[in-house]
Amino acid sequence: MKEIRHEPVAPTRTQWLAPGAAIDPHRHDDHQIVYAGRGVLAVTTSTGLWIAPATRAIWVPAGTVHAHQAHGELALHLVGLPASENPLNLAEPAVLTVGPLLRELILAHTDARTDGHDESPERARLRAVLLDQLRVSPQQPVHLPTPSSPQLKAVCEILRTNPADNRTLPALGREVGASDRTLSRLFKADLGMTFPQWRTQLRLYRALVLLAEDTPVTTVAHRCGWSSASAFIDVFRRSFGHTPGAHQPRSQFVSACPKG
Repeated sequence: MKEIRHEPVAPTRTQWLAPGAAIDPHRHDDHQIVYAGRGVLAVTTSTGLWIAPATRAIWVPAGTVHAHQAHGELALHLVGLPASENPLNLAEPAVLTVGPLLRELILAHTDARTDGHDESPERARLRAVLLDQLRVSPQQPVHLPTPSSPQLKAVCEILRTNPADNRTLPALGREVGASDRTLSRLFKADLGMTFPQWRTQLRLYRALVLLAEDTPVTTVAHRCGWSSASAFIDVFRRSFGHTPGAHQPRSQFVSACPKG
């Protein structure tokens, strides 16, 4: 296991990550909002994997050990908040909806030209509005919790390897040596969701990764186990409020920050 870095202050800045790039496990004494203005961001914590396309941001509470993974070219916007300032009143990671106003506030607050050091009254007012918007931002998770049961781990690993595997829970149970009743109970007790809910979350996560790599929508649907592109588009739209095409690199907004 990689050494966990301790960075007391959570930075407020913008940085670019190349496709596939990662930031190793670390923790801050501050809270942090993590937002991908471009690409898809995966944040791993001890409780699982949290996924955020450009319509979501991830809340990382103070002290939480977390690591970042970029899918597609990633414009990473980081907003640090003192541990005493918790606008969400959340002690666990969460995925928040980012509407047009909140997006622009995050981009402006993390502008590379200020690098988090601007202490002007204008910036203070901008920060106040940003915090107000965070307080009313609904939680819309794409979260893959980490199983602890060996039998559940085995089932989840089968599906992680091939999200298009359409076998039923009884069929998967026969492969790992557990009844479907036992596995159903473990999904609810260990992961807090049903088997169909977890599999849908897994498929949505893999779909976001493939879309960030500019994979055609029909191919994404097939690789992730949907019966048709239209079925995939319907589930995706209900989950994210947009069609899959809006999450592909050629369709995303270019971040306000320059490269380099």
